[in-house]
Amino acid sequence: MDSPVGIAEMNEHEVLPEMEAILSIDTTKGNRILNHRGIAISPTVRQGYILPASADLVSLLETVTGEPAQVFALATQDITPYGNGLHHLNSILQPAVSTTAPVVGVAITTVTPVAGCATGASHETDIALAARFCVEVAKGFAPGTLSFHDAAEFEELTRRYGSAALLQTSGDGPLREED
Repeated sequence: MDSPVGIAEMNEHEVLPEMEAILSIDTTKGNRILNHRGIAISPTVRQGYILPASADLVSLLETVTGEPAQVFALATQDITPYGNGLHHLNSILQPAVSTTAPVVGVAITTVTPVAGCATGASHETDIALAARFCVEVAKGFAPGTLSFHDAAEFEELTRRYGSAALLQTSGDGPLREED
């Protein structure tokens, strides 16, 4: 299956400059990275950096699911733009290439690898978990009682090591539309 619209064009319409944080929901089932049925979150990604998983989000995920939190692994190339010729887990963190806001992936997962687009592969209960998690995050983020990352630590990281925003670009080579 292939999308009729490329990731870059989707980001133009879905990632707005006024967004203060982004939850990116996607089925993440065609891999052997996470063998769990339900939902999982990614570490926070911001401006080319993979930051620690938010303790606030981990706690909230456990509250919503009633199970230990599942946090899926990321590699640097997973947070770079599609079309650069590098392997990507999937498109779940593609919004991170188009914003300065923190981004967290919310993955709908399975125990064994299956095509996320396969008929019958998505379960209503897992979709409901993802939706409930996102609603609860919004309820905590809006008044400022929940954070996607430690802002002071992020500032210190960028002060010490500089910008990692190059990872939000195609790098040295030309950007192809799809991976």
